[in-house]
Amino acid sequence: MKILIIGGGGREHAIGKKLLEDYNPIHLYFYPGNGGTGLIGNNINNHYSILELGMFSKKNDIDITIVGSEIFLLEGIVDVFKNFGLKIIGPHYSAAKLEGDRIFSKSFMKKYGIRTPKYEIFSCYQTAMSFLKKKKYFLPIAIKSNGLAEGKGVILAHNIDEAKKALKTIMIEKKFGKSGNKIIIEEFLQGKEASIISLFNGKDIIPFLSAMDYKKIGENEKGMNTGGMGAIVPNPYMTNSVWIDFKKNILEPTLEGLILEKLNFFGFLYFGLMITPNKIYLLEYNTRIGDPEAQTLFPLMKSNFLNIIQSSFLHKEEINIIWEKSCSCCIVLSSKGYPEKYETGKLIVGLDSLQEPFYIAGAKKEKEDWITSSGRVLNIIGIGNTIQEARKKAYDKVKKIKFENLYFRRDIGL
Repeated sequence: MKILIIGGGGREHAIGKKLLEDYNPIHLYFYPGNGGTGLIGNNINNHYSILELGMFSKKNDIDITIVGSEIFLLEGIVDVFKNFGLKIIGPHYSAAKLEGDRIFSKSFMKKYGIRTPKYEIFSCYQTAMSFLKKKKYFLPIAIKSNGLAEGKGVILAHNIDEAKKALKTIMIEKKFGKSGNKIIIEEFLQGKEASIISLFNGKDIIPFLSAMDYKKIGENEKGMNTGGMGAIVPNPYMTNSVWIDFKKNILEPTLEGLILEKLNFFGFLYFGLMITPNKIYLLEYNTRIGDPEAQTLFPLMKSNFLNIIQSSFLHKEEINIIWEKSCSCCIVLSSKGYPEKYETGKLIVGLDSLQEPFYIAGAKKEKEDWITSSGRVLNIIGIGNTIQEARKKAYDKVKKIKFENLYFRRDIGL
């Protein structure tokens, strides 16, 4: 069997490792991949358009394609591959807008009564500024770019000056490019975040274990948003009552809306949640597996991942996923300066003797040496009976890794 995995980070390395662990006679291809994926499959080094990638897959008899990166989804890769008659996991372009177009997503939530924070939409900087001046009581607020921004297009403003600066950064300076042409000003909710990654087979949404993602670069959730600096599974704040609230007020109306709007697809659906003292709210959808949640979840998945994937293509009615009764903690090792300017090309010491599980995110192998190649470099995983045991194991493993300008958060799982 030949499987193509789209993306080049730790998530894609984790998907590949899990597939090989469950069913070894697989030939893996990665586009573009990284140093880790190159050890377990073939990285496609050529720069391909979506159309060329479809032609490559057809020519090389790729059986299944799994899309990890959101960028490709918004470019319509699923539509193109299906036109080639290829099996691909991910949403078609219209459904991918649930992640790639926040205004589309918020409208969907509103239409189907899915509980989400109050919000206003703006396409004019001056109009947004006028709104802020009139609604000072509304602070603190979250100001969000409309489109994709690698998980970084959200700025939290505690006062009017921070709000003005955020608007200027997004709408005038265009820090997040065209995604800042329209913005959402959203009510800020105090609580604990949760990530629920799930599988959608066009009929049912099957949730995975709950996760907690640490998005900020600084400890105690301070500083800029990143693609994720760590995660724990399960999320200790997802109690039974919170799960019931989530299923009734978020998951079930989401499923209803997806079917009624003909947004059916086979792929992953990520619920970004805020747990407040009284209720749970949906902040955002992602239409792919989260990163680093995937790296934290897969070591706990007892079920055969390839069988889960194939069951939907074979139109099996029920999908049951079995999990280890353990806890997992992921620490992201990054290059100092990420998510802004950072240096690469730094020698990594200790990687060859590192105990599994771990995943390569932004490193490459040059002869016998491992070298940093991106902002997020490695994902180190600890497994234990409790979150405390899992995080201790993870941080003990982190001590074995050294490279110049190494940075990581020390509060993951606290």
